[in-house]
Amino acid sequence: MQTTLHTEERTERGKNPARRLRRNGRIPGVLYGGSDGQSVHDSVSVSVDPSMLSRILHSDSGVNTLIGLTVDSGEPSQVLIKDYQLDPVTDQLLHVDFYRVAMDKVITVDVPFELKGEAKGVKLQGGLVEFVQRELAVECLPTEIPGHIEVDISDLMIGQGVRVRDLLEGVSWKSMTAADTLIVHVIAPKVEETPEEETEEGVVEEAGEVPDGQKEEAAVDAGAKTGD
Repeated sequence: MQTTLHTEERTERGKNPARRLRRNGRIPGVLYGGSDGQSVHDSVSVSVDPSMLSRILHSDSGVNTLIGLTVDSGEPSQVLIKDYQLDPVTDQLLHVDFYRVAMDKVITVDVPFELKGEAKGVKLQGGLVEFVQRELAVECLPTEIPGHIEVDISDLMIGQGVRVRDLLEGVSWKSMTAADTLIVHVIAPKVEETPEEETEEGVVEEAGEVPDGQKEEAAVDAGAKTGD
């Protein structure tokens, strides 16, 4: 997926200018230098409309969305989101980093898995689906980044799973993860062990036990009575 995003260059840096920027309805960001296939660029500090950025982050392709980013209405650069920061309390966007990509060079990105179907081992055997890997590192051209990788679990019974090698047919990307890596499997439900009940005899014996200190006191008392 490809979209556009307009930014403005900012000259002021630091915490106070960043706070003023957020109060005015924008957030600070950085467009990292790199090569767009034609020339090498310097890093540029920018301001971004957080609502527009939020739409991109919540789209199907999320951080793997290819963005045509402009600075002050200049020529767009093809970029990806490198990182972003959220307020830990409000979840509001605080900062974003972009990096330029060359359209004719492969890049490595992490793509999330998306499960398809309901496993037979869940419906028929009462099993549980357990994710082992939630995303896959893939190498591809920027225009061929998948929004997600579909994993069909419909036929899985308890003890069966899907590995990376099961997903490699007819794809436009190259997996950077070992083919034998397990992605998801169906496991048997966990049975909670109940503590064994104590027998009456055990309870009686336990109740009849006398602490060592009391045994000693009883022995002393008995000796005293004998002496009397």
